[in-house]
Amino acid sequence: MDIKQLKFLCALDETRHFGQAAARCHVTQPTLSMRLRSLEEELGLELVRRSQRFEGFTEAGERVLAWARSLLAAQEGLYAEAAACRGQLVGTLRLGVVPVINENDTVVTDEIRFGDNDTLAALVANLVEADLLVILTDRDGMFDADPRNNPDAQLIYEARADDPQLDAVAGGSAGALGRGGMQTKLRAARLAARSGGHTVIVGGRIERVLDRLRAGERLGTLLTPDRSRKAARKQWLAGHLQMRGTLVLDDGAVKAVSQDHKSLLPVGVKAVQGSFRRGEMVVCVDQGGREVARGLVNYSALEAQKILGQPTDAIEALLGYVDGPELVHRDNLVLV
Repeated sequence: MDIKQLKFLCALDETRHFGQAAARCHVTQPTLSMRLRSLEEELGLELVRRSQRFEGFTEAGERVLAWARSLLAAQEGLYAEAAACRGQLVGTLRLGVVPVINENDTVVTDEIRFGDNDTLAALVANLVEADLLVILTDRDGMFDADPRNNPDAQLIYEARADDPQLDAVAGGSAGALGRGGMQTKLRAARLAARSGGHTVIVGGRIERVLDRLRAGERLGTLLTPDRSRKAARKQWLAGHLQMRGTLVLDDGAVKAVSQDHKSLLPVGVKAVQGSFRRGEMVVCVDQGGREVARGLVNYSALEAQKILGQPTDAIEALLGYVDGPELVHRDNLVLV
């Protein structure tokens, strides 16, 4: 038994449809059906009533479904706790409002311009580690030819975000409603894929488009990442952010980080250079200036100056609080 089988089971309960459940889980319907049958065989129970279509759950299936929901909720809580330990932004928005981040400000100046809202949306998706980025546009998705000029153009339902063939069909012209074109949306999908996120490019005029996507309906173009979330996050850390400062490590810290794959503790830091805030990217170098790693720091430069060379249990006495026992957690650290 694995967690994906439980996700498949819950998706089937929410959609009441094998095809829609498979689409929601980004697998084919035969794969979903096969994994559910494997779960039934492992448990020695019939969970799903089948004919030509989904007929409901058996009594045993309902009981297993309740356990599945509990286990998935526990997994989500564990991930949230782990992210909180790494100092990342987690939690559910509960303000009763929809936050709006918009690049097209009426008083924007070129020096603070991102270029388009597609790129800005992808960067936000990276920041919050979103599973899915939805880009609404004035077309139904990406096509294998320009549908405005070619009536035989076919919608691309699914592709890898890094597929080079997509560049040829994305073109460079903007749509009727925005500054960017399909090319900027493809670039945004590739940015989101760096942290393991999926992207759907879909028509914003489609009735109840977001509700229908959430229900698992196949709409628009799904662009998938080429690596797991963890591997993608490491790549994003390695090349996506600007460096704001430098931490000089002693020999013990260099070994702990580069060979033992441990977090960077204050006791192993000899010097702090630059000006940075908590959560910004810093470079870790040895005493000869050779770059060892880079990562997201848990303390500002001023705070790091106060605790460098000190054991972890001295942080609270020196700062009056503890944001984390490490300067850079290993999950936010990438070797170079």
